[in-house]
Amino acid sequence: MKRVILFLATNLAVILVLSLVLNLVLSALGVQYHSIGGYLVIAAVFGFGGSFISLLMSKWMAKRSTSAYVIEQPKDQMEQWLVQTVARQAEKAGIKMPEVAIYDSPDMNAFATGPSRNNSLVAVSTGLLYKMDRDEVEAVLGHEVSHIANGDMVTMTLIQGVLNTFVMFFARVVASVISNATRSDDEEGQGLGGIAYFITVMVLEIIFGLLASVIVAWFSRQREFRADAGGAALAGRQKMISALERLGRAHEEPHLEGQLAAFGIQGKRSLAELMMSHPPIEKRIAALRAA
Repeated sequence: MKRVILFLATNLAVILVLSLVLNLVLSALGVQYHSIGGYLVIAAVFGFGGSFISLLMSKWMAKRSTSAYVIEQPKDQMEQWLVQTVARQAEKAGIKMPEVAIYDSPDMNAFATGPSRNNSLVAVSTGLLYKMDRDEVEAVLGHEVSHIANGDMVTMTLIQGVLNTFVMFFARVVASVISNATRSDDEEGQGLGGIAYFITVMVLEIIFGLLASVIVAWFSRQREFRADAGGAALAGRQKMISALERLGRAHEEPHLEGQLAAFGIQGKRSLAELMMSHPPIEKRIAALRAA
């Protein structure tokens, strides 16, 4: 319930802020709402704006949605080892030391998030700490540090922003074409009424959004291969392979959602690989062995 309320409240605040920005931009440019220019402004403000606000809030949201405990002063040997390992890998990767956190979850997982390479967070689940040995945990940490070093959070935000913009823009353009095509010569205004036009836009956004999701998922799978290679470079190839093999033997479904799921060490299983944010474990292992 806490996560749902936080999600709804955050998204409502984002929509209100972007709506205000949209009205200001349209007024400043003198652009009509129902015009090609208006559609482009709407798509850009909500498409890029939503993505970048999510990126800027990513650490804050991650900590609260997972109830992650940030290690400020290590309380035991495990926490001390986690902090030291991430510090060593961050230095080797050439990034500023990320915050290190632990969150309570039975599944073996970890994630990296943050608005930049030098303002980031690496979090590991209690399930991962209990079920993996230290060599395997080290490899998982290396994988997440590599996500940060590769700038994956910003890259995926840009890709998502561009695709969101195209989805919203073309949905409105196509809806307008349909509206004009269904308008009789003696009718005034749009052929589709307000509600019909809105529904048409929503349906088109869903259709175009599914196509965009395939593109986003493809990019996501490619950066997982790169993060695995980075983890192998930071911790050792055999450690990375062992960690993936351990994940491959696990049967629990990952509990991370949204952007956190995309940046976890493992993603949700799916019958359609085109929609998966992570490549199948066996392909990731094969790529490491062939490197």
